Amino acid sequence: MNENAVSLIISVFALIIVIIALISKNSNKTEEAPVLSSNRFDAIPLQLQAYERLAILCERIALPNLISRTSQPDLSARAMQTLLIEHIKQEFEYNASQQIYVSPVIWEYIRNLRDQNILLVNQVANILPQDAGAKDLNKQLVEIIMNQQEAALHTIVLNALNFEAKKLMK
Repeated sequence: MNENAVSLIISVFALIIVIIALISKNSNKTEEAPVLSSNRFDAIPLQLQAYERLAILCERIALPNLISRTSQPDLSARAMQTLLIEHIKQEFEYNASQQIYVSPVIWEYIRNLRDQNILLVNQVANILPQDAGAKDLNKQLVEIIMNQQEAALHTIVLNALNFEAKKLMK
């Protein structure tokens, strides 16, 4: 492995550790998602639906899932990079309205997942040779995700979504 790949892996691990720390810190708080009084409007079903949609978003922008859904082996690595980033951005924008139903902490996790996936795609694409193909980019991305000793970032965000949604159901 070259130095760029090693530094990329170290950066991803550091980010995962920070997110785990944030999740554990925030899980100790008793912050509830805001709910309007029940005589005016019952927001819990809408909030649960938002958590469900954001869980689907996390699954759709998880790099292994995104790669398997969008893979086009005949593309160049740069074209595949653009395709992956556009899909991440579109999925995020499509679900941006859900932020009004979830806690600010959860929305920050979702934004971090989007940003980190885009950063990872860009960093891996930048270390590949100019003549690399989409297969090369996809292979490197999947290898990095699979080599993470801790849970993948999308799994951590999914666990946080699950935790908060269960708090609403109690």
